Amino acid sequence: MAQTGRPRASVDAEVFAATLKTVHEVGYTHATVDRIAAEAGVAKTTVYRRWPTKGALITACLVDTFGPLPLTGTDRAGHLASAIRYGAAKIGEPGVAAAFAGVFTDAIGDPVLRDILSTQLQDPYRIVLQEVLGESGQRVLFFIDVVIGTLLHRMGMTGRPMVDADLDALVEMIQRDFK
Repeated sequence: MAQTGRPRASVDAEVFAATLKTVHEVGYTHATVDRIAAEAGVAKTTVYRRWPTKGALITACLVDTFGPLPLTGTDRAGHLASAIRYGAAKIGEPGVAAAFAGVFTDAIGDPVLRDILSTQLQDPYRIVLQEVLGESGQRVLFFIDVVIGTLLHRMGMTGRPMVDADLDALVEMIQRDFK
């Protein structure tokens, strides 16, 4: 049987690109599924077939944007530094910080969305970091909280990614605490 329409990966990529573009241009609150679908050139039903809620769509978009954690260090300190710098670079991409902050805010009152965020976005990074750092899950979650919280706070307060000197200081502070 011949396949009709665009391949799923192509549609997903178009919707994710439209999601970040829309969030970047109008903010998380105004980035409705209707607007995102229109920007992607797909029907709203196409979006809802894949992601049942805006939060699930945003989380899937963030998972796709971040991808697997590339640890480029050769030791513990190097792994920490590469993880922090990677997170900072991704959060600095247009639309990513606003999408992150918006979906986190929605998750405060939505346990289903919180579970999606935890299992699909945070857990893959927590597991990899636990393995390479030899730390407990709770300790790695604290690391993630401090780093991502700090990076998002900076973006929210200034509208810009953390400058290199501050990023260097953050890396040094975390490396000191994780010795």
